[in-house]
Amino acid sequence: MQNKKKVKNAKSKSNSSKKNIGKKVAKVKKVKVDNRLLLETFFIDSLKDIYWAEKLLTKTLPKMAKAATTEELAEGFLSHAKETEEHVMRLEEIFKLLDKKAQAQKCDAMEGLKKEGEKILEETEKNTFTRDAALIIAAQKVEHYEIATYGSLVQLALTLGKRDVAYILNQTLQEEKDTDKKLTALAENHINEEALLESDLEEKENEKINKAS
Repeated sequence: MQNKKKVKNAKSKSNSSKKNIGKKVAKVKKVKVDNRLLLETFFIDSLKDIYWAEKLLTKTLPKMAKAATTEELAEGFLSHAKETEEHVMRLEEIFKLLDKKAQAQKCDAMEGLKKEGEKILEETEKNTFTRDAALIIAAQKVEHYEIATYGSLVQLALTLGKRDVAYILNQTLQEEKDTDKKLTALAENHINEEALLESDLEEKENEKINKAS
């Protein structure tokens, strides 16, 4: 009798253990599903965010080109404006691949960078290298934000198994990196030096005026 009770208790414990294991497995699966949904939601929201940012840049870059002093910087802004239009179309292609509506969601970061650029135009004089140097800094801040965003989106797309989407995003990422390098080259080649000389000349002119008065 005691042996039968032991066997019965053992079976009961075994069944109970299996149920607990089953519950834990189900819980783990649910967590994995929930986490995937969260990541996909974050991914889509980030796409909407950068979509808004890129559309804003298609309007902002031509204005920056018009405000630039040197022809090469102006041409650089206009060239990137055309690239940005392609970036917008690529994002729209990605939304189609994901079977989602191409929808823009306000990007507070890009809005802030735009306002910073507008402030630069208010605080610098037209036709000066100083303005160009400041515009390059503003533009590179935008590029660095985009590089960080697209870089993160590429990795998240790969994690979610969306390799075709990752490939398209990576194309834009490389172009943003190239633009950043071109801006650095412009600053290093002569614009920053010219801005410094310009500043020195202005300081000397102010000294002459002060002495004369």
